[in-house]
Amino acid sequence: MADLSAFPITRRWPARNPDVLQLYSLNTPNGVKVSIMLEETGLPYEAHLVDIMKDQSWTPEFLSLNPNGKIPAILDPDGPGGKPLALFESGAILVYLAEKTGKLLPADPAARYQTLQWVMFQMAAVGPMFGQVGFFHRFGGRDWEDKRPLQRYVAESKRLLGVLDDRLAGRDWIMGDYSIADVATLGWVRNLVGFYEARDLVAFDSLHHVPAWLERGLARPAVRRGLEIPSRG
Repeated sequence: MADLSAFPITRRWPARNPDVLQLYSLNTPNGVKVSIMLEETGLPYEAHLVDIMKDQSWTPEFLSLNPNGKIPAILDPDGPGGKPLALFESGAILVYLAEKTGKLLPADPAARYQTLQWVMFQMAAVGPMFGQVGFFHRFGGRDWEDKRPLQRYVAESKRLLGVLDDRLAGRDWIMGDYSIADVATLGWVRNLVGFYEARDLVAFDSLHHVPAWLERGLARPAVRRGLEIPSRG
């Protein structure tokens, strides 16, 4: 049995089975990237709920794994060389899990880097911009009298959706075959039109390809399961 006692995070979130990968997360758009990936690959894991609404990601135990205080993070007892590996940042975790399992990341070098560029597109553009729309449209920012921030982020989100729409022309998935690029992006698009209530705001139904892509993604059993992990109880 693996010994994870050197990792302080296991004191607050004990591992029931320390021989499997430990996921510390919440089912937010960033969190579900990893739970969906784990469900898609079939890799055994335990999910631990880190309630960001109760500032649990800022506790000393969580910060010992991710000093940036953000979910998700993982602790893999069977990391490179058979040694435990702690890892944060959802994009890095997706790449790690893809390489560990040999799934959802092309082996061909050119296709691999093209897939990674679309993961970075989500990380650098889609996530931050859609999140700002959520803040200024549904949450605290909606009460601001100055609507220019909302207008700016809506315009940029519409542009990004257009980029994704053009990419999906003639393709079922971002890379043709389903990959970590889709895993990274599905939850954010779902959140934008659902939880953030911005479907009409970004003219989502005027897009030619993204709505069908989202529907295909949400129909995948592993995606449906991953969207609910960890359970909020």
